[in-house]
Amino acid sequence: MPCKSLPTRLAATVAFLLAAGALSVPAASAKALDDEPVRDYVLTVSTNPTGTDYDNRRVDVTGTVTKADGTPAADIPVTVQEVVLFTTWNPWGDPIDPTYYDPRDLGTPVTDATGKFSIPDVNIDHMSGNSLLNVQRDVQITASYDVDGDLNTPQDGYFTDTTVATKAKSSSISYKVNKKRVKAGDILTVQGKVTLPKGVEETGTEVFLQTYWESEYDVKTRAEEDGFFVMSVRVSGYDDTFALRTAPTDLYVAGTHVTLPITNTSLPRT
Repeated sequence: MPCKSLPTRLAATVAFLLAAGALSVPAASAKALDDEPVRDYVLTVSTNPTGTDYDNRRVDVTGTVTKADGTPAADIPVTVQEVVLFTTWNPWGDPIDPTYYDPRDLGTPVTDATGKFSIPDVNIDHMSGNSLLNVQRDVQITASYDVDGDLNTPQDGYFTDTTVATKAKSSSISYKVNKKRVKAGDILTVQGKVTLPKGVEETGTEVFLQTYWESEYDVKTRAEEDGFFVMSVRVSGYDDTFALRTAPTDLYVAGTHVTLPITNTSLPRT
C-alpha cells in the first residue's frame, strides 16, 4: 500500500497544533497567556449525512470561515480533500505513523458573504485504484486554508477535519489446502472461493496468503470472475503463521481473514 505524501495536510496540522497549544515552545520565548497572538480565523467543516453505506455513498460537504470576533469571512479559498485511511502493517511495534493516507482533492470552494462554503454530492469512495488491504472504515474530510499560500510559514495555516463512517457489506472465503502438516521445502497450495454480496462482482478481489508473522503476506492473487482462486508458496523452516486475507475492490465490501490449520514440522519444538 503506497503511502502518499501530504505536505499540505502536514503543514496545516502543525499549524493547528501550534494554535491549540499542543506543541511546546522554549521557556525563554514563551509568552504569558494574555500576550499570545489571537488567531485571525476559525475554520469548520461537516458533512450531511455523517455516514454512508453500499447503496448511499454521497454526502454534502459544508463549512464556515469566521474571523476571530465571529463575523463571517468572505472570499476565503478553502482546500477540501477526502482522505481514505489504512492501518500500517507494523508487527514490530516501532514508533512509526500507524496510518497510511490516500488523499483525493475535492476542490477549493470560496466562502460566500456569510462565510460559508460547500461542495454538494461528494462521492465518498476509494477512487485511486490502490489495494484496499487494511482499509479503515472512517473516511476523513479535511479542510485547510493558508493565508499567504506558503507552506513554509505554517503559523498562518488553518486545518480541520471530520469523518464519514462507511458501513460495508460482509464477504466470506472458503478454502482447502493440499496438506495440513508441512516442512521446509514443501509446496503449500491453497485453493478456494471468495463470496461477495449478491450483485457484487467477485472478479478482482485480492487474496493474500501469509506464512510468517513478520510478513504482511508472502504471495497474493486475484479471484476469477466466479470467485475462485489458487495460490502456492514454498514453505520455509521459520514459517509459523498461516492465514488468508481478502481485499475486495469496493470500499463498501469488507475483506475477511481466516487462520489456516497448518503445522510446520520444521519449527523447533517448544
